Amino acid sequence: MTTTTAPDDRIVLAAEEGGALSGIENAINTVFNPISEGFSGIVFGELTVFGVTFPWIVAWLVIAAAVFTLVFGFVQIRSFKLAIDLVRGKYSEKDAPGEITHFQALASAVSGTVGLGNIAGVGVAVTVGGAGATFWMIVCGLLGMATKFVECTLGVRYREIAEDGTVSGGPMHYLRKGIAERFPNAFGVTLGKVLAVLAAVMILFFAIAGGNMFQANQTFAQLRNVTGGDDGLLGSDGAALIFGILLAVLIGAVIIGGIKSIGAVTSRLVPTMGVIYVVACLIVIGVNYDTVPSAIGEIISGAFTPEAGFGGLIGVLIIGFQRAAFSNEAGLGSAPIAHSAVKTRDPATEGIVALLEPFIDTVIVCTMTALTIVIAKTQFWTDAQQTVLNGGETPDGVTVTSESFATVLPWFPYVLTVAVALFAISTIITWGYYGQRAWLYLFGKSKTQERVYNVVFCAFTVVGSVLTLGSVLDFADAVLFALALFNITGLYLLIPVVKKELASFKTKLRNGEVPRAEAAEEKV
Repeated sequence: MTTTTAPDDRIVLAAEEGGALSGIENAINTVFNPISEGFSGIVFGELTVFGVTFPWIVAWLVIAAAVFTLVFGFVQIRSFKLAIDLVRGKYSEKDAPGEITHFQALASAVSGTVGLGNIAGVGVAVTVGGAGATFWMIVCGLLGMATKFVECTLGVRYREIAEDGTVSGGPMHYLRKGIAERFPNAFGVTLGKVLAVLAAVMILFFAIAGGNMFQANQTFAQLRNVTGGDDGLLGSDGAALIFGILLAVLIGAVIIGGIKSIGAVTSRLVPTMGVIYVVACLIVIGVNYDTVPSAIGEIISGAFTPEAGFGGLIGVLIIGFQRAAFSNEAGLGSAPIAHSAVKTRDPATEGIVALLEPFIDTVIVCTMTALTIVIAKTQFWTDAQQTVLNGGETPDGVTVTSESFATVLPWFPYVLTVAVALFAISTIITWGYYGQRAWLYLFGKSKTQERVYNVVFCAFTVVGSVLTLGSVLDFADAVLFALALFNITGLYLLIPVVKKELASFKTKLRNGEVPRAEAAEEKV
């Protein structure tokens, strides 16, 4: 995931220097501080197991992923090749209901999860938990694939298609309609409506604050730093405002076009920036090829026999699970919004495609980042680990990762800045769509409401560039993860529906009833 960053990690902009901007920011943070602290304390409240503390929401997400993996017979393994075939367009139907292809839906959803969490978050994980945290990140990512399968199958199963062909889907739809369908009584109908409204409110708030303002803030901060900081090209007081306006225009131009426009952009942007990042990782790994076996050995041994200072086996496991859960968003209900727009007649097809999302986000990107850090073994990382072991502050994760790349590619921090900017922009675009679907669910579907939302969203892009609003962003993180409590409750209740959809598609596949495209429409 691209947010979940401690307040002290955020780079405070020129608003801190005083004046009207500082006054506005302080006033908002003063109002939001008690709200944010109280709600975050609940959502990220900690449990203690064998002397190790961790947020209960992580256990909620990981347990659900394990349950879905068992219930659906390791669907992420058995259907992996089929998922690749579907993404490549092997079973695509041009006249199927929906707006975008399987590949575009996957790219749109991945663009909302791959980002700063994969770069900075992994740096923190392997510093605090050691190399062994990487192993548990992979395990959690593999389990999370089953959760994505369940929620995205439901997203398509209960989506709504308007007369103009536009699609609305996501937890606010399958919670309301699915639970009422499974339990057709007053309690079931009421429960579904309440969960759906709560889901829509939380998605909308996070889309504006975490998926938009935070990303804009961090993008400008990274660009300002790499161009010389306060004394550089973007160091003037008005630079943030100008940047925010230009970014808002760019974002607005994309989200106004709807999911088709977003799918067209992300289907090109996500693979490009992903390939650049992974290639850079491979270069560092390739230059240090002789240390690869020992690094892999360190990751595996560290997972089961970690140094006592890292909290023992349970501590390293929790750190790995926490980073993976926060990164791939499996179980949060956000991805089904994008996946619901896919062109298909069988809901299970998109559920199968969606299971690739945690694989890409966590198993590939997060693992490549971790392996790069472990292999590079910079002095900065070693010193940072010692600082953590001695009870000191956790270092900036971006710096840990950047220093690792710089051992082989001294100029790569500049490329990393561009990658961070692209990751952030793609995240804003995707969450702009997520928020729009939630807005229309709450306030009614109309072109006027779409326009109102687009203006509001783009206005907050400018606000996010100029102000930091730390307490607002902390609250947004808590809101998103609170969504998992309601979403996963619904997923448990709707397991029979997903089983039925999967069985139906597999039967059609065996009987040759699924049309087979002669040539793949999309290439990965």
